[in-house]
Amino acid sequence: MKQRALIVVYILFVWFVISFVTNIIGPLMPIIIRDFALNLTLAGFLPFSFFLAYGIISIPAGSMTERIGPKRTLLVAFAFNFTGALLIALLPNYAVVIGGLFIIGLGMAMLQVIINPLMRTAGGEAHFAFYSVLGQFVFGLASYVSPLVFAHLMRNAAALPTRLPWVSFYWTFAAVFIMLIVVTRALSIPQLELSDSERAGTRSTYFELLHDRHVRLFFLGIVAYVGTEQSIANWMSQFLATYHGVAPDSTGAESVGRFWGLMSVGCVLGLVLLKLLDARLVLGLFTTAAMVCLGCALFGSASTALLAFPACGFFLSVMFSVVFSLALNSVPRHHGALSGILCTGILGGAVLPLVVGLLGDWLGLRAAMSIVFVTLAYILGISIWARPLIRNETISLRKALGLAG
Repeated sequence: MKQRALIVVYILFVWFVISFVTNIIGPLMPIIIRDFALNLTLAGFLPFSFFLAYGIISIPAGSMTERIGPKRTLLVAFAFNFTGALLIALLPNYAVVIGGLFIIGLGMAMLQVIINPLMRTAGGEAHFAFYSVLGQFVFGLASYVSPLVFAHLMRNAAALPTRLPWVSFYWTFAAVFIMLIVVTRALSIPQLELSDSERAGTRSTYFELLHDRHVRLFFLGIVAYVGTEQSIANWMSQFLATYHGVAPDSTGAESVGRFWGLMSVGCVLGLVLLKLLDARLVLGLFTTAAMVCLGCALFGSASTALLAFPACGFFLSVMFSVVFSLALNSVPRHHGALSGILCTGILGGAVLPLVVGLLGDWLGLRAAMSIVFVTLAYILGISIWARPLIRNETISLRKALGLAG
C-alpha cells in the first residue's frame, strides 16, 4: 500500500514537471526574440519544434509502452528530456534551442502517454477519477507557477553570471531529469493493467478509424483547440509588449501565469456545469465567451488586454476534455487507437503558433492572432454538429441543490 502511495506521489510530481517545463515557453518567447534578434516567423518555430514532437511520437509511444513496459519507457522519455535540456543549457543559440525543444517535446509526449494508465494502475480503478482530477490540479498549479518563477528570475537577472539568465532554467531542468532517472530506476514501477480503451491499435485499426469522417473532424477539433491554447499562451506576452509596452519579463510573464491559473479555475466550474448541462451546450457557451474575451484582448486597451487574455484561459478550460469525450462517445469501438489519433492532434500546438508568426511578420501580430477566431469558430461548430452515441449524464438543478443542502 505504501509503495502504491509512493508511485502516486511520483506521478503527481511528474505531472508538475511536465507542465512547468512546457509552459515556460510562453513567457520565454519575447525574451528569446530579443536575445537572438528574431523575427516573428523564426520565433514561431520555438513552439512548433516542441509540439511537432507530439504529432510524431504519440502513437509509437503507446506501442512502445506495451512492448517494453512503463519503467523502460519512462527512462527513455526522461533521457530525451535530459538531453534536450542539457543541449540548450550548454549551447544556447537559436538552432540548438529549436533542436533541444524538439527533443524535450519527444520526452514530454511519451510521458503523457504513460502517465494516465500508470495512475489508474497505481491508484486503483476505483480511485482513478479522484487521482485524475488531482493530477489536473497539480498540472494547472505548475502552469500557473512556471511563468511567475520565470518573472522572479528575470527581475533578479543582474545577480546571475550570464548574459542569458533564462538558460539557468535549462540547467535546473537537466538536473531535475537526472534526478527523475535515478528515482525511476530505484522505484518498483508496476506493470500497466491496460483497459481496452488504453491499448494501442493495429495498423488496420488506424486506417479503419481514419476512414470515418467523424474521426477526422474530431481530430481537427483537437488540432484547433491546442493551436488556440498555445497561440494565445505563447504570443500573449509578445503582443502586450508590442502594442502596450508591457514588460515581458515581469507583467507579461505574470499575465501568462494568470492565463494558466484561470484555466484551472475554469475546470472546476466546467465540472459543475457538465453535471447540469449537455456537454455540447457547455462547449458552445465557453467557446462563445472565449471569442468575446479574445476580441477584447486584441482590440481593447492595455488594461482590458491584461484582463481579457487571462480570461481566455478560463473559458478555454473545458474545451479539450469535452471535444475528446465527444469524440470517444461518437465512435463505438477502438477507443485506444482513437485516443492515439486524437493525441496526435496536439501537433496543432506546433502549427498554429507558427502560422501566427508567419502572418505576424506580414500583417502585424494583432491581425495574425485574429486567426484564432477561425479555430474557435471550428470548436463552436463541434458544439452544433456533434451527435454523440452516449451523452454526458446530467442531474436537475433542483436535485443538485438538494444534494448540496
